[in-house]
Amino acid sequence: MDQEETLVDVPPTLKSEELSTTTAASTNDDDDDKAPPPPPVEEVSYPITVIYCGNCGLPPEYCEYYPDYDNCRVWLEANLPDFGGLSISEGGGEEKKKGRQKRGGKGLVSAKKPGGKTGPKKICLSRAPRGKRKSVTVVTGLGTFGVDLKIAAKFFSSKFACSSSVTGDDEIVIQGDVKDELFDLLPEKWPEVDEDLIEDLGDQKR
Repeated sequence: MDQEETLVDVPPTLKSEELSTTTAASTNDDDDDKAPPPPPVEEVSYPITVIYCGNCGLPPEYCEYYPDYDNCRVWLEANLPDFGGLSISEGGGEEKKKGRQKRGGKGLVSAKKPGGKTGPKKICLSRAPRGKRKSVTVVTGLGTFGVDLKIAAKFFSSKFACSSSVTGDDEIVIQGDVKDELFDLLPEKWPEVDEDLIEDLGDQKR
């Protein structure tokens, strides 16, 4: 008995020409959705050149909000004498409010004054245990004499042939017990350090 053949209707596929036409049409639709660029302004000359302050790196109209504004003024007077001190507050009708931080933003970082840490000049030396049998020497107060802590830590490492690092705001930790040597070494290396201003705190726990 002969089996009857069953015919299945297969939906016609898009031809290559129809597919390319459809893709091009969708691309044109996307381009139509984009807003046209704004027209050029007659009073402005193109291309636009933006000038930045050589001291703070900001546009000159923002220099007045930089902590080191005095050096910005020196740079502006030397390089942009015709600038005229324009600020972003001009033209807006709002008075400049100094000392108040705008909501939602971080305040400007105050400029660091040279000359090291402020406060009484005093160096403290102590010894702290490290493990069961080892110890470290802790030096604090070098910053009050204007000593660069990173340079001092590097000097200690070379002098005592050991590891030395800055571990705090004004603290250096030297591997090993070298507290007695530091009483003579510090005034010799930094003459501004008076031996009478070096205090021995003994053994301290960290």
